[in-house]
Amino acid sequence: MSSSVTRVPVVDYLALGDGDPHLVGHRCDACGATHLDRHNACPACGGRAFTSTPLPTTGRIESFTVLHRGAPKHIGPFVSVLVRLDDGTYVKANLVGVPPEASAVDTDEPVHLVTYPAGTDDDGTEAVAFGFAYASGDDRTRDDQHGNEGDDR
Repeated sequence: MSSSVTRVPVVDYLALGDGDPHLVGHRCDACGATHLDRHNACPACGGRAFTSTPLPTTGRIESFTVLHRGAPKHIGPFVSVLVRLDDGTYVKANLVGVPPEASAVDTDEPVHLVTYPAGTDDDGTEAVAFGFAYASGDDRTRDDQHGNEGDDR
């Protein structure tokens, strides 16, 4: 008898069941600005109509910081990045699979979206988070890639 694990994204804009994992943005029909979370009006132009659109899974790091404290059970250090996706949309996430040191971050190297388990509840439902990793690096999705090795989830 096989049992399948139910996987749920930790944020509404992470799509898991529609092909490869990707982010879904809300693009303003008036000006084209893209936002991850739902808005009642576009902060850029005031437009009120939006279209859901899949976002690219690749981009480049625009900015980063090494954090030494984070949310409960995810105490750092870890690398937080601002990624400009290939379509110009900005996304904040963690850079995974690298040591939490400024010298390990290369803003000239492309990155790609990766997913990892953020935790499992008592019913076996797995919460899935996302981050970015270097495109030239290891494509495996592993729990220890998100920079929180040794935490006590």
